[in-house]
Amino acid sequence: MSDRTRPSRLLPPPLRRNRVDPARVDAVEGAAGVPAPESGTPEPADATERRIIDSALYVGGRRVASPGDLAATYRVLREHDEAIAWIGLYRPENHELASLAGEFDLHELAVEDAIVAHQRPKLERYDDTLFVVLRPARYVDDREEVEFGEVHLFVGPDFVVSVRHSEAPDLGAVRHRLEEDPELLALGPEAILYAILDRVVDGYAPVVAGLENDIDEIETEVFSGDPGVSRRIYALTREVVEFQRATRPLSAVVKGLGAGFAKYGTDEELQRYLRDVDDHLTVVIEQVDEFRQLLRDILTVNATLVAQQQNEEMKALSEVSIDQSEEVKRISSWAAILFAPTLVGTVYGMNFDHMPELHWAWGYPMAVVMMLMVSVVLYLVFRRRGWL
Repeated sequence: MSDRTRPSRLLPPPLRRNRVDPARVDAVEGAAGVPAPESGTPEPADATERRIIDSALYVGGRRVASPGDLAATYRVLREHDEAIAWIGLYRPENHELASLAGEFDLHELAVEDAIVAHQRPKLERYDDTLFVVLRPARYVDDREEVEFGEVHLFVGPDFVVSVRHSEAPDLGAVRHRLEEDPELLALGPEAILYAILDRVVDGYAPVVAGLENDIDEIETEVFSGDPGVSRRIYALTREVVEFQRATRPLSAVVKGLGAGFAKYGTDEELQRYLRDVDDHLTVVIEQVDEFRQLLRDILTVNATLVAQQQNEEMKALSEVSIDQSEEVKRISSWAAILFAPTLVGTVYGMNFDHMPELHWAWGYPMAVVMMLMVSVVLYLVFRRRGWL
């Protein structure tokens, strides 16, 4: 039984495909906002080499051809009824996706998503073709940051088209792994889809470890009183939120594939593989949820510690202010006490001939007693009020 009629698929039974429909090419390129290429116009060889990472045809799980361009891939695929084509593209041009859409009857909406990118993980079924969007991630140790990529997969009865918009993941390693396991690759395009899914989910493990290490460092910084930790908590929270956006919808993708097991008679081995991917993904999602909650708690603790520190500073300032106020009181009290005799001495020190008590024999003793009495009274008053 050929790959095009084998029932054990995640995909529905294949429909008849229109090969290189010019109208289809024009429609897809029109949706992409670019003019259709002229018929027979060859592509620049160097540009094609940069965008087509690898193109291979497999029969029975073994590579039988490695065409150098899309046209050769189409031709060889038509010549081998049992063949499966896997075309790997990196940021392809619009006309290349339009060519693939015409050859494999890809839906215009899926092609438009692959061109525009910036999609959330999702699974769409268009007749006999699956369109899958994945968001791989990798942890960059040098910058202590998480980089997110995007991969679009078109999976049909006898083809897989992988479109990468980022450096990660390394699908070349996935291809090498499958080529070393012909029995798995012989299960068809679904095996390629599984292997890419498995690679993306496995790539989340180093990201989880990196985020966990960053959180540990942040906890240390929080309790050491690092003033810049709030900014780092905010930046790390944004990375965790972005990581959630990459992993949570992917769970629905895996479950959507699992829902088609019975309907499309998926091979039992692939069912086990996909359940294993689902288990690993569930663990990652739970860990990311814990990270977000932990960061919320850390942010709350940091805010509490900052408030306590501010309270301590305000308390210290208040104590200093109180001490200063006490000093002002003491200085003011002594100034007032000293001012009274100064005032009396000033009055009787004026050089006027006609002043009361100026020539009185008891004038001096009275002035001295008056100064002492006023000073003592002021001292007692200030002492009673606690100023001295």
